[in-house]
Amino acid sequence: LRLCLGGWGSLVNPTGVAACRGSGRLAVAHDGKKRIHIFGPSGFCLRRFGERGDAGNDIKYPLDVTVTSDGHVVVTDGGDCSVKAFDFEGRGVLAVREGFCLPWGLDATPKSEVILTDSEAGALYRLTADFQRGELKKCQMIRSRLVSPRAVAVCQTSGAVVVIEHLQARGPSKGSTRVKIFSAEMDLIGQMDSFGLNLVFLSRIYATAVAFDKEGHIIVTDVCSQAVICLGKPEEFPIFNPLISHGLSYPVGLTYMANDSLVVLDSGDHSIKIYSST
Repeated sequence: LRLCLGGWGSLVNPTGVAACRGSGRLAVAHDGKKRIHIFGPSGFCLRRFGERGDAGNDIKYPLDVTVTSDGHVVVTDGGDCSVKAFDFEGRGVLAVREGFCLPWGLDATPKSEVILTDSEAGALYRLTADFQRGELKKCQMIRSRLVSPRAVAVCQTSGAVVVIEHLQARGPSKGSTRVKIFSAEMDLIGQMDSFGLNLVFLSRIYATAVAFDKEGHIIVTDVCSQAVICLGKPEEFPIFNPLISHGLSYPVGLTYMANDSLVVLDSGDHSIKIYSST
């Protein structure tokens, strides 16, 4: 653990974190008066924006956040079922409100496209826009018939996509999750639910966030063991390699910075924890 940011009062029930690979800044979505906090590489809060309210660029209830390669902060708003984009100064540049049931998780591709889950519709979308001009070019459904998809990650090298589905509970259990892996062409190349992972790893995994590291390994947060786990590359999935096994309370967000530092969003103590890889 190299750095810990936030804490109760600074962040309130945070739900998403994303890194700007170019500048080293971190964007965090949370439930405070201003929904988006931007932290600099050294940990100082540089800016807060996204007022709680009903105006066009306000954010009612942020569920996740990503940062595009051209420097825009994109947020899913569960409050009015929209996707909203801002520049780093906090100016709203685009809001997409049509066609979504409950947009949830999102991640940006190297081309500044956004891959987006719609949890209620059970679908995966690719959103293409000119954020500089505030123009939506295309919003295309690229996968359907998913089960409550939430967190999503795009591999920056291969283009592979990983989605975490949240399966309904049967009986007294709290439900389970399923990790689903697609190729860049959106062909299903692997999947495993909590029960299957339990058979392999002898511990129940309830995955809440997912990311790819720079080598293309799939990394997930697990709230059952309060851990961060590497599940291997898509072609070797699943392996089991715990990366962080102590010091976390309720990890719900995950991203990598350009210097390969691993950023974990811990909703349990309302903080961001940054880990160096060496």
